[in-house]
Amino acid sequence: MTRRATWWIAAASAAGVLLAALPLLQRHSPGPIAAVHAGVDALAGGEACAACHGGLFGTMRAACNGCHVEIDAQLLERRGLHGSFDAAQAAACGDCHGEHHGAGFVLVNRLAFSQAGFADREAFDHRRIGFEMRGKHTSLACAECHANADKEVLAAGERRFLGLLQDCGSCHRDPHQGRMQFGCTTCHDQQSFQRQVVESHARWLPLTGAHGTAGCRACHAATDGHALERLLPGAATAARQCGDCHATPHNESFVAGVAAAAGLPAGAACNLCHRVEAGAFAAASATVSAEQHAHAGFPLAKPHDRAACAACHAPDLAYAERHPGRGADDCASCHQDPHQGQFAADARWARGCIACHDHDHFTPPAFGPERHAATALPLDGAHAELQCKACHLDPEPAVARRFTGTPSRCEQCHQDAHAGAFAAAAASLPATPRGECARCHDTGSFAAVPALRFDHAAWTGFGIDGAHAEVDCEACHRPTPEPDATGRRFGRIEAPAPAAPTCTVCHQDPHGDAFAGAPATIDGRQGCRRCHDTASFRALTPGFDHGASTGFLLAGRHAEAACSACHARLPAPDAHGRSWQHARGRDCADCHADPHQGQFERLGRVDCARCHKSITTFAALSFRHNLDARFQLGAQHAEVPCASCHETETRGGKPFVRYRPLPTACVDCHGTEQGGAGASRRRM
Repeated sequence: MTRRATWWIAAASAAGVLLAALPLLQRHSPGPIAAVHAGVDALAGGEACAACHGGLFGTMRAACNGCHVEIDAQLLERRGLHGSFDAAQAAACGDCHGEHHGAGFVLVNRLAFSQAGFADREAFDHRRIGFEMRGKHTSLACAECHANADKEVLAAGERRFLGLLQDCGSCHRDPHQGRMQFGCTTCHDQQSFQRQVVESHARWLPLTGAHGTAGCRACHAATDGHALERLLPGAATAARQCGDCHATPHNESFVAGVAAAAGLPAGAACNLCHRVEAGAFAAASATVSAEQHAHAGFPLAKPHDRAACAACHAPDLAYAERHPGRGADDCASCHQDPHQGQFAADARWARGCIACHDHDHFTPPAFGPERHAATALPLDGAHAELQCKACHLDPEPAVARRFTGTPSRCEQCHQDAHAGAFAAAAASLPATPRGECARCHDTGSFAAVPALRFDHAAWTGFGIDGAHAEVDCEACHRPTPEPDATGRRFGRIEAPAPAAPTCTVCHQDPHGDAFAGAPATIDGRQGCRRCHDTASFRALTPGFDHGASTGFLLAGRHAEAACSACHARLPAPDAHGRSWQHARGRDCADCHADPHQGQFERLGRVDCARCHKSITTFAALSFRHNLDARFQLGAQHAEVPCASCHETETRGGKPFVRYRPLPTACVDCHGTEQGGAGASRRRM
């Protein structure tokens, strides 16, 4: 094709394009534009379409950037928000900033931020423009930095978000007044202007722990050789040791020993125990090994090896009070005296706690029977098997367990199992150091009483002799099924106080209290002992007085009779062990048949002794006819034989002499004159 033909084709094409564009050039605005654009004369109130849309041969990007030169620079230099867009997004200004929506329409709106990749203005991430917002910056409202952020219509030359620098000094006043050689971010971050940036300082001293919260001037005073103003970027500054800034409160031997063990200078050994990361120099997290602690003169042996530092060195105290310098045996300097000074004045315990306790544990104490022997109560027998608290009782709250002045006598701890039965006897004896019980009992067993210690007669008034000496104690003191409140099972002898035990306490009276009221013998024997001794109950004691004991004197024929004549032998001993029967009684009629067949019975009883008072013969009468009978014997009758009036009769086949009743009138025996003397006597 020739050059001429080519020219005509191009011209025709351009003409066609021009003809096609003629209708567009004649179109009017689709709606009013924003107020900020409407005030621009070149836009003719929105009718100069080409001014924004680029005309026939221009583009909207070129048209917009003709006014917005800062945006054009961002696009060309690939910086800022617009410089982060791809080519298509960068060319489509209208996709983010719509127009023709009226004068009140804000061109930088939620749609604009959404198209840029953010939900809204508040979600905008400044890292997109190379400025990471942290710390206090994240809590700022947009208008606090961008003064026109909320302004509806910007005046000519005003910028909504552009125009700010990222340098700290563009917003913040320089407190150093230009004296610092470093930039702000070398020492400060966005969290707080007073907070140091640890990364930059780590070249000399890591800003951790307490160093991270200290003010700069605490270490870099203006008049100091380490003043901030004298520091230059890249300058080699020697790191300082702890001792360069901090005075040590420790004694020199401790510091020197710890440092030498680690191969460090004394001024650089602090961080062996005090980690900078832990915070304050006196922080509870400071660590001291047992080897290091030994350099202080207190080896951490058991049980101190398990204690936390704060347990001995309270962190809320001043250093001198927290570390007073204590010895390993000086327990009282750390531990409160649980005994409340009981042992303070006793020279036997001058060594303090270790006099009774081991170094490595407080309980159980190292106070056994050997050491207890130095006290008022040596631990032997059953006492050696007891736990301490059995005698040293659990105390009341806030009261120390009592060790000194505790009871040492039996009766002070043990209840009297004898209920005071031996109190009177003991009062007459000299006191014993171990107590009254120790007179008879030992500490091995309270129930076991050595034979040589207990005098039964002296303590009870009842001597053990005769048959009593051959029986076991339990024969009289029968054990109870269960122990009583004192732990005693040994049976008691319930004697009526204050008298000594009587036979009937143990033995049942085979006489049925027949002798209960009998008086004592001449030698003072009473009760069973009037007749019996302890050798044999069956054998009567010599000198037995039958009359005094029974009220029936053995005289005459009675004294010659055998005991069995009145007390017949039983076929077998009864329940009381008695082999002899009781006597029938003390009246004659109890043993002898009444030859008078009841003639002299009075009130159911025959009193033979009224007439037969003789103890040698029954035939001897003590009968006075004139006094004891109703019929007095005159002169004539006194000479009459008894049988003349008292004739023999028979009753029940047995003869007897009639004594009563007899007539007493003369005619009953002599009759009348007519009848004569031989008349029959009339019985009364």
